[in-house]
Amino acid sequence: MSLSFYNTLSKKVEQFVPIDPTGKNVGLYTCGPTVYNYAHIGNFRAYLFGDTVKRALQYCGYEVNHIMNLTDVDDKTIRDSQLAGKTLEEFTAFFTEEFKKDSAHLNIVPPSRYTRAVEHIPQMIELIEALIEKGYAYKSNDGSVYFNVRKDTNYGQLSKVTLANLEKRPFGRDESSAAGRIAKDEYEKENASDFALWKAWDENDGEVFWEPKGLLGGRTSIGKGRPGWHIECSAMSMEYLGAHFDVHTGGVDLIFPHHENEIAQSECATGEQFVNYWLHNEWVMVDGKKMAKSAGNFVTLRTIIKKGISPLAFRLLMLMSHYRSPVNFTWEALEGAENALKRLHSHFLEYGGGGSVNEKYTELFTKNIENDLNTPLAIATVWDLIKDPTIPSVDKKVTLLNFDAVLGLGLAELKKETIPVEILALADMREQARKEKDFDRSDELRAEIEQAGYTVKDTEDGPVVAKK
Repeated sequence: MSLSFYNTLSKKVEQFVPIDPTGKNVGLYTCGPTVYNYAHIGNFRAYLFGDTVKRALQYCGYEVNHIMNLTDVDDKTIRDSQLAGKTLEEFTAFFTEEFKKDSAHLNIVPPSRYTRAVEHIPQMIELIEALIEKGYAYKSNDGSVYFNVRKDTNYGQLSKVTLANLEKRPFGRDESSAAGRIAKDEYEKENASDFALWKAWDENDGEVFWEPKGLLGGRTSIGKGRPGWHIECSAMSMEYLGAHFDVHTGGVDLIFPHHENEIAQSECATGEQFVNYWLHNEWVMVDGKKMAKSAGNFVTLRTIIKKGISPLAFRLLMLMSHYRSPVNFTWEALEGAENALKRLHSHFLEYGGGGSVNEKYTELFTKNIENDLNTPLAIATVWDLIKDPTIPSVDKKVTLLNFDAVLGLGLAELKKETIPVEILALADMREQARKEKDFDRSDELRAEIEQAGYTVKDTEDGPVVAKK
């Protein structure tokens, strides 16, 4: 079996075949954060997914050039930097660093390159000019530039949104009204409308603008303003991965309009297919609703850490569900994942070194990963390996390290913690009290253990003692 993914573009699982004729190199683009606030764990599901895709590709022998954008100029960053009384640069730099810290806590491998939108304005201008020259974009009366979706006969190929609702709208490069246009960076309705490539400056933008005349050493008809959100990703991905690359990842909320618009403007500008494989992860839900800042139902990684829960427990929780299935977040589920993580770490630390990778379980694990990243079954394989009495512990350790190249649960960095013998003795006494159903004594012993600075958690494999 070989690596396969569910391709949102074709709506089916496809065998992965890289563009590179040598079959070794893969271009991967992940839509990164808009750095106007702390990313919440719903956002981080998408970044964990992109990390898992990259790890899986590398596990299967590919060299991956991974690009992740940082949206540091858009409606939100401008609005909130002004509210904070800070420059755009100062405001976005802070949240960029906080995002990188959170990513490190989750053991997300940094991309080959982070790309900041404000550092790629020339590339965006060049792309916009190509679209104007080819007749796919037009200037409005206020000087903004819009992409004309009706000129793109393939519009809707990713999301299946149709152009039927445009039939009665004015059409042409010199439209006198704003009918059929959307100036906002984000819009949720499945509304196929002309979208902004370049936004003419207005007083709401304050000091945030560029004057692109002569920016590329030549002439341009584009005036003072700033880029729209969609053009940013097209320009940055093509700058480092080329006009046609392998894999693009993101959350399902980006399929429309963002990714649909990326495809439209990129393919109309270059005449080439933009991306071969579009991979999308489902939402993190809270009480049946999508986790979102706008809904006020979000949780950040900081909250998880303050509760004393390892960020890697959240990573494991996401791996325990298939990326194409929604996850309903509860604290109980996260605590369950933390208990499982501690059991895994405890088993790993008990194993000695010097073994060999077990072929049987490696074959099972690899098969699950290659089958559209079936991480729930891959995790099940981990536990089957741990429970198998026929496999030497030294072989289990090496095999688990091999699996962790994909799972990213931090096994290689683990150091065995020495629990004082008197604390272990208390834990044994407490376990005996529990077996004898002397729960008052059991609670007293738990309190004594915790007063000494340790925790004890009951698992199916017995009590697990750890330092607070």
